[in-house]
Amino acid sequence: MPVFNQSRSRIIRLIFLIAFIVIIAQLFYLQVISGKYQRLADENAILKKVVYPPRGLVFDRKKKALLNNTLAYDLMVTPSQAKGIDTTYFCRLMEIDTAEYRKRIIAAIIKNKSFRPSVFEASLTAQKYARIQENMWRFESGFYIQERPIRSYPSNCGANIVGYIGEVDTNYLKRHTGEGYLSGDYAGMTGIESSYEKALMGQRGIQYLIKDNFNRIKGPYENGTLDEKAIAGNNLYTSLDIDLQLLGEKLMTNKVGSIVAIDPATGGIISMVSSPTYNPNYLTGSERRKNFSQLYQDPQLPLLNRAVNANYSPGSTFKTLQALVGLHEGVISTTTTFSCSGAFYGCGSAKPMKCLDPGTFYLKTAITHSCNTYFANVMQRVINNPKYPTMDSSLRNWDRYMYAFGLGHRLGIDIPTEQTGNIPTPEDFNKIYGNGRWNFCTYRSVSIGQGEVNTTPLQVANEMAYLANKGWFIIPHIVDSIEGGDKFGLLEKYKKRNVPIDIPDTIFSSVQDGMQGVMESGTGRGAQVPGVIMCGKTGTVENYYRGVKQPNHSFFAAFAPRDNPKIAIMCVVENSGRFGGTYAAPIVSLMIEKYLNDTIAANRIALEERMTNTNLIPPLMLQKMRTRDSLMQVKRDSMERIKTELIDSLQMQETPEDGMKLTPQKNNVPKRKVPAGDPSRTNIMIKPDDRKQLVKTRVTPGLKNDLV
Repeated sequence: MPVFNQSRSRIIRLIFLIAFIVIIAQLFYLQVISGKYQRLADENAILKKVVYPPRGLVFDRKKKALLNNTLAYDLMVTPSQAKGIDTTYFCRLMEIDTAEYRKRIIAAIIKNKSFRPSVFEASLTAQKYARIQENMWRFESGFYIQERPIRSYPSNCGANIVGYIGEVDTNYLKRHTGEGYLSGDYAGMTGIESSYEKALMGQRGIQYLIKDNFNRIKGPYENGTLDEKAIAGNNLYTSLDIDLQLLGEKLMTNKVGSIVAIDPATGGIISMVSSPTYNPNYLTGSERRKNFSQLYQDPQLPLLNRAVNANYSPGSTFKTLQALVGLHEGVISTTTTFSCSGAFYGCGSAKPMKCLDPGTFYLKTAITHSCNTYFANVMQRVINNPKYPTMDSSLRNWDRYMYAFGLGHRLGIDIPTEQTGNIPTPEDFNKIYGNGRWNFCTYRSVSIGQGEVNTTPLQVANEMAYLANKGWFIIPHIVDSIEGGDKFGLLEKYKKRNVPIDIPDTIFSSVQDGMQGVMESGTGRGAQVPGVIMCGKTGTVENYYRGVKQPNHSFFAAFAPRDNPKIAIMCVVENSGRFGGTYAAPIVSLMIEKYLNDTIAANRIALEERMTNTNLIPPLMLQKMRTRDSLMQVKRDSMERIKTELIDSLQMQETPEDGMKLTPQKNNVPKRKVPAGDPSRTNIMIKPDDRKQLVKTRVTPGLKNDLV
C-alpha cells in the first residue's frame, strides 16, 4: 500500500477512535456523573408523596381539648406532567376558568419548580373533592389528592390564644432555612400554634408510589419498604380553663377590651379574652382565605390580641405600685396623711389636678377611695427625695421599681408579638422638653396612672399576681407541659420565681389592706363575691384619639382570696364612659366567682345577663363600622349594576318574520384589532348568584365606561 494511503487510513482510524471516546465519555457522564436523566426517569416512574403528620393537640387544665385535628384534602399538581389533559373539563370541575388555571400553574412553577408537586387548591370543599375524586383517572398524569390534617375547635373560643396555621411562603422558608420546611407545608402563624411550632408540627413522612407509562398511580413502590412513616406532633397541656374563657368571651360581647386571669402560684394563664374576637373555625378549611380577608378588614380588629398588643394608661390601678415605692423608699409611712380640698395644688394653683373625694387620707383610705392628691404627693416626694441628687437619678430610681414590677418591657409570655408598654425615662423627657427643662410637675399625671405611662392588660394582671405573692411572680404563660418532655427547652423560663426587689411583706400587707378596703367600702364594693375576701382596685382612664377626648375606659384589677390567692385578674372595657366599678369590676367579680366556685350563684345570674347584654362598642368604632358597611353596600350595588347592564346588552329584538327573538345587541362602534396581550381580551362569565369581585372586566362596546 502506498505511504499516502497508509497515512490517510491512520487518520480515519484516529477520527473514529476519538469519536468513540467522546461518545463513551458522554454516556458515562450522563449515566454515572449527571443525575439529570435518572431524576427525570424517577419522576416519570415514581411519585414521592408527602405524608403530613397529625399536629399535636392542645388541652386545658381539665384535659378538655381546645382544638382537634380533622382531615382536609389538597389538590396537588406537578406542572411538568400536567400536559395533555382536558383543561376545559378540569376547569369546569374546579369551578374556575382557563385563565385562572394558567395563573395557578405559573405560580406553582415559580414557587416550587415545574418538576415538584405544588398545591393547586388547598382544602377542597366536599363537592369539589367528590367531583375530582370521581374523575381523577382523567388527570392522574399531573394531579393527585393530598391528605392533610387541619384544625377544628370544638369549644369555638380562645382564637387569639391558640392562633392559626397557614401555608408557608418564601419569607417563612428563608427565616427557617434548614428546619425541613418545603413549599406547600403548613405552620403555626400566630398564638401558641406559632410559639410551639417545633413541638406541635411532628415529622413528615414520605410515601413512594409507582406510576405506569400513562403516569397513572399503580401502587406502592417496592411494596412500601422505602416509605418513611410520619410522626405525630406532641400534645400541649395548658393552664387555661375553657369554661372560664367561654364566660369571659360571653361577658365581653359587644364590648372592646380584654380580660386576663393568672394563677399567681404558677404564672399560668387561666383565661385571656380579647374582644371583639372571632370563631377560630373561620380560619380553617376551604373558606379560610375569604374569612381571613373579612376579619382583616373589620374595623373592630378581631385579629388583634388586645391582651398583649394593646396599650392603655392603667389609671388608678397604678396607685398600688406608687404606694409600694413610697413605703419602700421611706418617703411615707402607713400613717402619713395628705389633705385634699378637691384637687392637687402641689404644682401651683394654676394647674390643679382634680380629686373626686375631698378629705384627709392615710395610705389605706387613700387606696380605698382612690385619692389622686394623695398619690401625687407620694410620687412628688419620691422624685424630690434628697437621697438622689438630680431629677435624672430620682426618675431612674423610680423607673427601676416599675421595671421590676414587670412594666415597660416584655414579660416573655409564650404568645408572639407581645408589646412593651411604656415607662417614661429621663431620655424621653430630655427629647421632648430639652435637657434639664423638666421636673415632677411636667409629668405629674403619671402618679395616678395617666400621661406617659402605658401598660398592656397582661402587665396589669401580672402586677396583681406580684401583689398577691407579696413580691414575686412567675412569667405568665399558657402552656404548662409538653407530652413527651420539653425537648426544645421551651418551658424553662416559666419554672423560675422572679424576685426583682427585696420589699418586706409588711409593706405588701399594708397595700393589700387598702385593696381589701376597695372591695368592702370603696369604689369596688358593688363587685364583691359572697364568701370571698377580695383585694381589688378600680380605674377610670381618660384617653384621647388624635387630640380629641374620648369616653373613659373602665379598668378593674384584683386577686382572690386574699390569703392563699388562686386568681389574679384584670379587665378593661374601652370607652365605656363610666367608672371602673361600673362595668369592669362586675365582670371581674363574675369571673372570680366562676373560677373559685365553679358556678355563678342564682341571685347573680341577672348580673351576668346584664353585663352580657350591655352594648359598649365605642362611638369611633361604630362610625368606622358604618362607613365600612356603606362602602360594601356601594360595592354590592355596583356589582348588581354591572350584571344588570351585561344582561341588558342581550336584549329582545322583534322582527316581522320571526316575531320575538333573543339576539345580541348590535352597535356601530368600529372594530379594532386587539393585541394578544391586551387585558381587554379577558372574558368573564358572570353567574346570576356570583358575588365575587371582578378583577378584570371587558367593557362591551355600547355599555357605559364606568362599570369598574
